[in-house]
Amino acid sequence: MTTPLALSGAASDGIPVYLVRGGNGAALPPDLPPRALAWAAATGFDGRKGTLCPVPGEAGEVACVLFGLGSDPRALDAGRLARLLPAGDYRLAGEIGDGALAALGWLLGAYRFERYRKPEPRRARLIPPAGVDRAALERTARACYLVRDLVNTPASDLGPAELEQAVRELGREFGAEVSAVVGDALLAMNFPMVHAVGRASASPPRVVDLRWGGEADPKVTLVGKGVCFDTGGLNIKPGDSMALMKKDMGGAANVLGLARMIMAARLPVRLRVIVAAVENAISGNAFRPGDVLNSRKGITVEIGNTDAEGRLVLGDALAWGDEEAPQVMIDMATLTGAARVALGPDLPALFTDDEGFAAELAAAGGRLEDPMWRLPLWKGYAANLSSEMADVSHISKGPFAGSITAALFLQKFVEKAALWAHFDLFAWVATEKPAAPVGGEAQCIRALFEVIAARYPSR
Repeated sequence: MTTPLALSGAASDGIPVYLVRGGNGAALPPDLPPRALAWAAATGFDGRKGTLCPVPGEAGEVACVLFGLGSDPRALDAGRLARLLPAGDYRLAGEIGDGALAALGWLLGAYRFERYRKPEPRRARLIPPAGVDRAALERTARACYLVRDLVNTPASDLGPAELEQAVRELGREFGAEVSAVVGDALLAMNFPMVHAVGRASASPPRVVDLRWGGEADPKVTLVGKGVCFDTGGLNIKPGDSMALMKKDMGGAANVLGLARMIMAARLPVRLRVIVAAVENAISGNAFRPGDVLNSRKGITVEIGNTDAEGRLVLGDALAWGDEEAPQVMIDMATLTGAARVALGPDLPALFTDDEGFAAELAAAGGRLEDPMWRLPLWKGYAANLSSEMADVSHISKGPFAGSITAALFLQKFVEKAALWAHFDLFAWVATEKPAAPVGGEAQCIRALFEVIAARYPSR
């Protein structure tokens, strides 16, 4: 992890920070200290979102700080404080709403990817609010930092081999078993689509398998798309579309973040993480449009476009995970531009046929400010994946509903899992937010952890 957590070890004291609703001339809360109310009136502070008002004390010190939440307050907005405040220890005061979520916002807002630049001294540190589970707070922040670190790292330093190493390092930290099938061994072990997508790269493709927890515990399997860089293959991307393709392993990064939370909390599950790690490169042995690939499931797949490679590697990985008939199987992938067109970068698309699970996730996502939006596995579009050469085409015949047809393709590789959910996410923040700088982002894993932990609570 490149960024230390911006937490103070102090048990009390610290400069109080009041989170203030307001804006548009709204009256400030009367329970603020009299000196703060007077200073706010003198400076024109009215609680507009993102505004900061340090209040001086008798000797010129900072006596307290007012921070505007506006008329649409969000707990994660507290993340901006970690970057705005001067050095010192701070505590959240007054009506802070969800203290745990506000504290997490502070930590997420303090994140800075520093692998390639001079580290900034950590300045504003937070004393967690009373009653907040510090261990849970740190667990969540470290998981999100892990995701961001992995997605932010360029492909020159995070190819398939380095992504495997990241899985192994996580496994060592928590005593998990990790193995990998690499290169031409993928053919012998029946991962033909993973091999086809990754064979053109100088870094051999691989499937990495992490296992943790008791053999008799409920099986929770996480599958991540680990395309460490995506040129588009022979259907090469334009330069602008290729610029951010270091983040095409964002699905793998997010399942590793979720796995970290599960293991750190010691949930009573048999956790399995499968990462299909490849680079979709171009060379003389690259797979081609029109090729027909075998798959682990036994389904033959006609290739319509080599830039739709993620669903191919996920197909083999999902089929492998499905063979154990897990109670829960979740895959995460930066899969389709169609999902971004429909929902934008902030709303990952969720696909599942389990109504209860979808409802639980929607509720958790709302509470935790970790949103997603459910799209349908609309069976009427399955015909768009028909092929005259093979059992199925991996892309749709038309321009519509691309995220849905991609999800329907993946569903063909899931048969035995009691519950399956697919997340089509962006894993990137293009414009700075209070709790997120520009760069890689953890999406849906906080909501997923809450739902999984509720189903399988720690003993």
